[in-house]
Amino acid sequence: MQDNLIVYNYLIVNFGPQHPAAHGVLRLLLELRGEFVYMVDPHIGLLHRGTEKLIETKTIKQAIPYFDRLDYVSALAQEHCYVLAMESFFNLPVQSNVSLFRVILLEVTRLLNHLLSITTHALDVGALTPFLWAFEEREKLMSFYEACSGARLHAAFFAVGNSSSSAYSMTDKLWNELKFFCSEMFYRLDELEDLLTDNFIWVSRLRNVGVISIVDSIRYSFSGPVLRSCGVPWDIRMLRPYELYNELDWAISLGSSGDCYDRYLIRMNEMRTSLGLILNSLDLMKGVDNSVILSTIDSKYSLKSSKFSGKEYFTFDMELLINHFKNMSGHFLRLVERNSLYLSTETPKGEFGLTIDMSDSFSKPINRCKIKAPGFFHLQGLDYMCTSSYLADVVTNIGTLDIVFGEVDR
Repeated sequence: MQDNLIVYNYLIVNFGPQHPAAHGVLRLLLELRGEFVYMVDPHIGLLHRGTEKLIETKTIKQAIPYFDRLDYVSALAQEHCYVLAMESFFNLPVQSNVSLFRVILLEVTRLLNHLLSITTHALDVGALTPFLWAFEEREKLMSFYEACSGARLHAAFFAVGNSSSSAYSMTDKLWNELKFFCSEMFYRLDELEDLLTDNFIWVSRLRNVGVISIVDSIRYSFSGPVLRSCGVPWDIRMLRPYELYNELDWAISLGSSGDCYDRYLIRMNEMRTSLGLILNSLDLMKGVDNSVILSTIDSKYSLKSSKFSGKEYFTFDMELLINHFKNMSGHFLRLVERNSLYLSTETPKGEFGLTIDMSDSFSKPINRCKIKAPGFFHLQGLDYMCTSSYLADVVTNIGTLDIVFGEVDR
């Protein structure tokens, strides 16, 4: 035997899909040398059910619930991107009260997502109490889902144009409950931070773990809190505004070191930002007319309008009623010449994008649907983040990426 010959013993370990920290059905092949990780090979597809192909067989309205089931923690955020894409295709205007209500529900969704993300991450690391506290607040938030749509998880609430503007009417009861919840939630977030932010074990498990650089985060197509933890001010709500985000007062939360601890702090700050956006939107809704105005689909089939005492009223004859029914049941008229588009929104996990090609068929209007899910791109960077780290840090990195496999596998 030669002198100074060092023999390294490699061990291949299966992590998941049964592991509780696998966040769904993630399977990792880990190449270990002792406790150090030298290779991470993610295996996905165990939840795949062909969502994109299923969407292509449906009408426009029938496709909406499929988006709820992608990232099932942020249901309304997914279907909102699809609804915006359809409104762009058909050039449908949206009332200000509808847009404000959408902002409120989108920020409620962001709160739901981040509360689950942070506290299940803490549970993976070893802290149980934040998980129990946050789920009490999540139950309150899901009651707002239920008040609007009747469902607590898969709402299927957003509609193309103003076709469900009656559902967007803000009642005094809901307004007061949202206002009270937001005022109380600031204190709940302070309590959560008291448990975690300066906790020695929490900080030591997250700081300088899973560090990513600006160059590599862009190279891997990271987005959302993962990208902003590097200090990149990329938030589609501000850079490519939709709904009424450009009229509200808020700022992008940024990190500096790009590690797991920064991503935790960003999500905590984003929850406070979401509460501010909800309160701002609630105040603006007080000055908005919440009357029901049906969507104007085309000038040829517009509802006949008349003014009386300064107010505009809508009436329609049988022909207009038939055409309105056809459009609202999913058979929209083609109002634009283009057949394809790419549109993205800022969901709680990052940039959620849709590439949609339209056909001329009423029964199958969507010729092709390709979904860009942020979790899929975050997962491909797991090998880069975990290499040369400890085995225990793999769990920390998975938790801080906030992966949900409904959108990864599709």
